[in-house]
Amino acid sequence: MLQVGLSLPRSAGGAAGGFPMAEPAEGDNTGTEQEMFGSSSVTIMITSEADTWDIDASSCLGCGQFVDWDSMPDLEQQAHIPQDILSKPPKELKKLAREGYWAASRALRAQVYHQLIQQVPCRLVTPDALVYRDVASRLFGKLSVSSHPLPEFLEGCSMPTYCLNLEGVTALKKILICVGNLFPDITYSPVLPSLVALLLHYSEDEAQCFENISRLIASNAPHTSYIDQSFLAHQASCMTFGDLANKHCPAAHKLIASTSENVFEVYSKWLSWLFHDLPFNYAIRVFDVYLLEGQKVLYRIALALLKQYRFSVTSAELEGTNIKADLQAFMQNIAEHVTVDKLLERAFGIRLFSRKEIWLLQMANRKALMERGITMVQSRQSFHLAVDMQNFSSSIVTAQEMRIVWSWIPERFSLFPPLLLFSTSEDGCSLQRFYTCCEGYEPTVLLIKTTEREVCGAFLSSDWSERKKNGATSGFFGTGECFVFTVRPETERYEWVFIKKPELAKAVPRSQQRSRSPSPASLLSSSPDSCGTSSNRLTVPVPQRKGRLSPFLAIRHFLLPSKTASMFMSGSREGIIIGGGGGQALSLDANLLWGRTEHCETFDNPPLCQENFKVQLLEVWGFQNA
Repeated sequence: MLQVGLSLPRSAGGAAGGFPMAEPAEGDNTGTEQEMFGSSSVTIMITSEADTWDIDASSCLGCGQFVDWDSMPDLEQQAHIPQDILSKPPKELKKLAREGYWAASRALRAQVYHQLIQQVPCRLVTPDALVYRDVASRLFGKLSVSSHPLPEFLEGCSMPTYCLNLEGVTALKKILICVGNLFPDITYSPVLPSLVALLLHYSEDEAQCFENISRLIASNAPHTSYIDQSFLAHQASCMTFGDLANKHCPAAHKLIASTSENVFEVYSKWLSWLFHDLPFNYAIRVFDVYLLEGQKVLYRIALALLKQYRFSVTSAELEGTNIKADLQAFMQNIAEHVTVDKLLERAFGIRLFSRKEIWLLQMANRKALMERGITMVQSRQSFHLAVDMQNFSSSIVTAQEMRIVWSWIPERFSLFPPLLLFSTSEDGCSLQRFYTCCEGYEPTVLLIKTTEREVCGAFLSSDWSERKKNGATSGFFGTGECFVFTVRPETERYEWVFIKKPELAKAVPRSQQRSRSPSPASLLSSSPDSCGTSSNRLTVPVPQRKGRLSPFLAIRHFLLPSKTASMFMSGSREGIIIGGGGGQALSLDANLLWGRTEHCETFDNPPLCQENFKVQLLEVWGFQNA
């Protein structure tokens, strides 16, 4: 096979172009040879009669005619396979998949894959095997030489061939070309080649593989998406993973934030860790559970990988290294660190939000991207470098310190650059001036530098104008996204206690919830509406005014053991308080000159600096265009 394109580099094997035929790697049982689809704007494939472009109509289910058996890992220990295995209820099938039951039989895995995908609800008009045969016949025919441009959504995407043989790689290319022909709405889908390649290992022919991948593409199951098909959707899922990593992998997140200029750029590769970098025997086990449980399980496994990475490296080892490349190498050599069974066990031990809640978080992140006009592929991901190292100026923290603080903030807000709202050095030590400057901004970041040169602060999710709703009383408001932190001498964050210990609170039963759940349209709209609730622990209130991104974790959706566990922020003429219950995480007087910090039940924090302190400088930062 030859490939013709613009400015094509030569591959390591000597074939022209960025899309050569795969060659089995000698002595490599992991089958992780990678290919690139090419960096040119147009890629053309020239095929000769020697290439197998006829559709293989053999009916040997799972026979593996597309597989290089020398590269395939050995089967796991054979197990007795009951005749009624495919009629098991979904819950039992999930358990079997998690335990690696399908790995004992290639034929069983092929049958399970096909049946599970056939049960996926999808759009009424979804191309099937018959459509593939017709389109493939028209596109490729029996000409001695044919030219076929690859779909534009594959430009610059890499393709693991796993354990496919030459016939399998050719089939993979044909299927992707037909997907591009029949799904013109797909504009960006870097994970698609990997999923097609994995399915081909267990497909009876090209047509069956095409039909199955088409059903995953066309899935319309509620709150579920198998394959992101646009740059906007892909970026939103990457931001969602960043939010989850921030919550569930704080040690790894802190390490990445301190060693990488662009945290999001590191997290933007999270799907590639699973379906590009992991060796075949790991990736296929991920695929087993993915078909049954959807994208939520991918988040879980990627978080488990991130935790494992943190266990395996130190800050000193990462100093001066490219952490994105280091993570990729770690995934490729994952067998040196953890078995696939132990990896999945740890993944399912991570308590995530419900599928609906994750979907709502993705929608909120999607809205933030749309508000910034980020809907198409960008040449660089610099739009996520919200804290400009060259132009950022604070009297309290350095640009690098602010980047770490910004990395703790929910992704949908950290897209936006910091905007100085109030500073005691410029606006004076006046609480009334503090309120005047900060009202109308949500959320905000409070920074305090003491006369002892200690630096601490808080991320405050709600507008300070909320205090007026309590009349003359100094009631608490805010949400569970608030947190307090220290910057100097140590950098540490203290979140709401129920983030770390969700078992302490229970969700309000649906029958007690007064407000309705938001629809995708209402969540993405900018019209005023009432707040909505989710069915489990989190909530995504509908935006209350144009451009406002309301936070999650509203208190009214929890049954808390005590009110002291939800004292986030309070303001009055006498001063401001952040965190309560048994003490106050931060409190400041009306002159913004003296403060106190203690352990509190809301954040379960130690004192953030010397308990009684004098303020040297205080700043409040908002979010430009937030």
